[in-house]
Amino acid sequence: MSSTKNTQGVPTSTVTRDVRQLDQTTGNLYESLVVIAKRANQISANLKEELHGKLSEFASSNDNLEEVFENREQIEISKHYERMPKPNLIAMDEFLNGKVYYRNPSKEQK
Repeated sequence: MSSTKNTQGVPTSTVTRDVRQLDQTTGNLYESLVVIAKRANQISANLKEELHGKLSEFASSNDNLEEVFENREQIEISKHYERMPKPNLIAMDEFLNGKVYYRNPSKEQK
């Protein structure tokens, strides 16, 4: 099964992972999953903010039913974001390639 990749090299579809790779960095599978989940939330928030910023350029203060029409640029922007890999896939790729900085304060205190 081959997955398509975007320009960043991140797969855009679900990929089967070997869970033994996930605990190599932290020593704990569940700790790794928490790191990945938190990074995915950060990515999601950033993408959402970026998308809303781009779409707000098209907002009009006096919209009514007669003035509302399809805006091709707005549709293309939305389609671009829909085609992007999901935040959890980006976070997983970053984690497995050592691009995520994390720390565990409870481990640092010991």
